[in-house]
Amino acid sequence: MKRSRSRAPSQRQLRVGEELRHVLSEIISRGGLSDPALAEANLTVTEVRLSPDLRNATVFVIPLGGAGLEDKVEALNRASSYFRGQVARSVDLRNSPRLSFAADRSFDEANKIDALLRNPGVKRDLASTLEQDDSQLDQGEEDHGA
Repeated sequence: MKRSRSRAPSQRQLRVGEELRHVLSEIISRGGLSDPALAEANLTVTEVRLSPDLRNATVFVIPLGGAGLEDKVEALNRASSYFRGQVARSVDLRNSPRLSFAADRSFDEANKIDALLRNPGVKRDLASTLEQDDSQLDQGEEDHGA
C-alpha cells in the first residue's frame, strides 16, 4: 500500500524548526563571528523549514533595515558548518541538520500586496464587489423569509 505524503509540515518539523530558530537567533546575536560581513550584522531569523527527515534545514533571514541582504546570506552560507556545530551542541537531535541560509522575501511580497490593495482603482473594484455581495446576500434573505 502506497503511503500518501502531505505537503504540510508535521508537528515535529514545526517544533524542531522553532527550536532551531531560537538557537540560531541566539548564536547570531552573540556575535563574535570572524566573517567581516557578519561581524556587526543585525539579523533576524524569521523561519526555519526542515525536510521531513530533519536532515536539511533552510534558515530564512532578514537584516535589520534590509541593507546588504545578499552579502549577508552568502556569508551565513560560508559559515554554515560553524552554525551546524553550534546547533549540535545546543539541540538534542540524533543528527544535526545541514543548514542553508536564504533571504526572506515574504515581507517584500506583503508590501507589494499592501500597495496593490491601497491602489485607488483596486479599492474601487473591491468596494463595488462588496456592494454586489451585500445585495446578493440581502436578496437571499428576502427569498428565505417569504
